[in-house]
Amino acid sequence: MLAERRRATLVGFSAVVLWSLLALFTVGSAPVPPLQLNAMTFAIGGTMGLIWVARSGGFRQLGTVPLKVYAFGTAGLFGYHFLYFSALRMAPPAEAGLIAYLWPLLIVLFSGLLPGEKLRRAHVAGAAVAFAGAALIVAGGRGIGGGLQPGHLLALLCALTWASYSLISRRLGAVPTATVAVFCLATSALSLPAHLALEETRWPVGAIGWGAVLALGLGPVGLAFYTWDIGVKRGDIQMLGTASYAAPLFSTLALVLAGMARPSPTLALAAVLIAGGALLAARAARR
Repeated sequence: MLAERRRATLVGFSAVVLWSLLALFTVGSAPVPPLQLNAMTFAIGGTMGLIWVARSGGFRQLGTVPLKVYAFGTAGLFGYHFLYFSALRMAPPAEAGLIAYLWPLLIVLFSGLLPGEKLRRAHVAGAAVAFAGAALIVAGGRGIGGGLQPGHLLALLCALTWASYSLISRRLGAVPTATVAVFCLATSALSLPAHLALEETRWPVGAIGWGAVLALGLGPVGLAFYTWDIGVKRGDIQMLGTASYAAPLFSTLALVLAGMARPSPTLALAAVLIAGGALLAARAARR
């Protein structure tokens, strides 16, 4: 049982590694608008999931899942990625990405408020440190009034959405991971008419743009959801939460190495504050 739990935790951690590339590939997919990008990438991720379900014989399980579970999963994936893609289009990607990665901290804080859990002072201290990092990003050395952008607020809503999705998924442990394929395809289907009604269709530019869309669908918006589902349902969710705090650091480093963000002491300090504050909260949760 313990070995299985460790394997599930390790599988879940692979999602964290994939999500570290989410911002990089999202920037590379420009100028595709958010809803269109949702439709394209989730179609890839959902199709990949159906192939896996077909080979593992999991279609029979899908018919036993209540419709409200499908509605919940679709709303979580659609809402999170619409907010995330929009945030990275409306604010500097490194800044929006770091704020969006407040979700590991929020998972720790929200789990501390669940029945049987206790919210410790270290939780609150960790939250204060991490949000100081987010405030530093927004201020950018110019003051809050000059630095705040709509994309920053969307990134914060994005973090709240994913934290809620992950915690509720933990309570749905009996629901098979195969349902994630349906979540992905439903998100794609929901995004397409919304895109046609609200956005102008714009396709990726060149091989890099198309490659970024394909990479998103196969990795951060595909495989990562299946492995994360296994991790949060069968693994050590506190350990996964702790591991997730490395994601904003990896994500920012990937953007800097790709030349899509400029390294600066402010950005580095903000990343350290967010990761350090979340880690402080996680240690309190494990105690």
